[in-house]
Amino acid sequence: MSLDPALRTHALAAKGFMPPDEGDALYDAAIAAGASVPGLPFLEVGSYCGRSTVWLGGAARACSTVLFAVDHHRGSEENQAGWEHHDTSVVDARIGKMDTLPFFRATIHDAGLEDVVYAVVGQSPLVASHLATPLAFLFIDGGHGDEPARLDYERWVPHVVMGGTLAIHDVFPDPADGGRPPYEQIFRPAMESGRFRLVSATGSLRVLQRID
Repeated sequence: MSLDPALRTHALAAKGFMPPDEGDALYDAAIAAGASVPGLPFLEVGSYCGRSTVWLGGAARACSTVLFAVDHHRGSEENQAGWEHHDTSVVDARIGKMDTLPFFRATIHDAGLEDVVYAVVGQSPLVASHLATPLAFLFIDGGHGDEPARLDYERWVPHVVMGGTLAIHDVFPDPADGGRPPYEQIFRPAMESGRFRLVSATGSLRVLQRID
């Protein structure tokens, strides 16, 4: 099964940093998770403008479930002014801060996914502390600093049920390829815990399944 071509077009048109091959792999992993653990929701940490959300929303619809998209929409550390991935077009001129929520909502609306994608606007660790829903699929692509990545691992990963899937973006084992926190604070602890096995690697995307 592959993502509907029209939805894929919407995904690729959205602002974001998800390469097409990684998006397709993310979709496949979510479809597999929905089949392995039916009836449970998916959750994404770090939605930005909704690029990866379209792939996951399409998978959620195909699996007859829903996707919670968690983001404070003020941009991660690497998105702020003076950093490589800063985009001035998503800055709210009135307050001088990033606000990706309008872009996210437009992406999800135009893709026709508002019935399966639910935006949760807030700080990831706080949301995780109050959301007790078990998850079939968890995708972490949130803050890339050491503390945000560590907190995403500590607060969200326990929600993944047995047989469920943990997907992590921007995992770079070689420091020359990119930032280290998703690798050091999420991927390595998950693998070293013995609770997950590596299912696939596509670009910087790692897909793990909970086995214990």
